[in-house]
Amino acid sequence: MANIITLDGELRTDFGKGAARQARRAGKIPAVIYGHGTEAVRVLLPAAATTLAVRGSNALLNISVDGEDTITLVKDIQRHALRQTVDHLDLLIVKKGEKVIVEVSVQIQGEVAAGASVSLDHAVIAVEAEAVALPERVIANITGVAAGSHILASDLILPEGTSLAIPGTVVIATVEAAAEAEEASAE
Repeated sequence: MANIITLDGELRTDFGKGAARQARRAGKIPAVIYGHGTEAVRVLLPAAATTLAVRGSNALLNISVDGEDTITLVKDIQRHALRQTVDHLDLLIVKKGEKVIVEVSVQIQGEVAAGASVSLDHAVIAVEAEAVALPERVIANITGVAAGSHILASDLILPEGTSLAIPGTVVIATVEAAAEAEEASAE
């Protein structure tokens, strides 16, 4: 489950490209907080702490501005094309008890039957979970699965309180004979 990381922010008074560049030079990242029918709030966040906080997917941030805390989910990260530094964040306000749809990675667990190999068709899938208890991954157990079988979304092991946001009939992984897998990769 995800941890909520607290960051101290400050309200932005200057807007535009020049002001954003100046803020980045000063070691701050421009961000926008929006959602729940509220007006968008523009803030500046500390660059080093924010960059560490958003390394993983679906980061939850508690933004403290002028003594008021707001729990947010990182909705979009804009990065510099060459340096890959964080240039801007879009943060969505979330509440405890609220369900949100996020994409999480699929982790393969176990070994297929002898003479078979597995091919992952979907490395990430959409799930619905409580905003303050987002899973980092879901598990696809392939232990003993024979060649010619498929792992469907409905076969995934989901953490408690998490449900699929995609049809259960979506093929997540395909198990095929090892020789067929070698031929497919050669093509």
